[in-house]
Amino acid sequence: MDLVEIETKERMKREQAAARLHELADHLARHNDIEFGRGGMTFKVRVPDEVDVKVEFEAGDEGSELEIELSW
Repeated sequence: MDLVEIETKERMKREQAAARLHELADHLARHNDIEFGRGGMTFKVRVPDEVDVKVEFEAGDEGSELEIELSW
């Protein structure tokens, strides 16, 4: 299988970001998969029962960053 990478970055209100995270978490919990769309194509990936979770937080003078990574 070829490598597929979809990356998006957009600015939104904190509440909108929380809603996006809730939507992703709810979809993952109910459907055991995740979907991403780009350029008229939809990618659906099955997620196994166990995943590795990495949370990274950085804070400094130029801003803060929170990364949440799921891998399997």
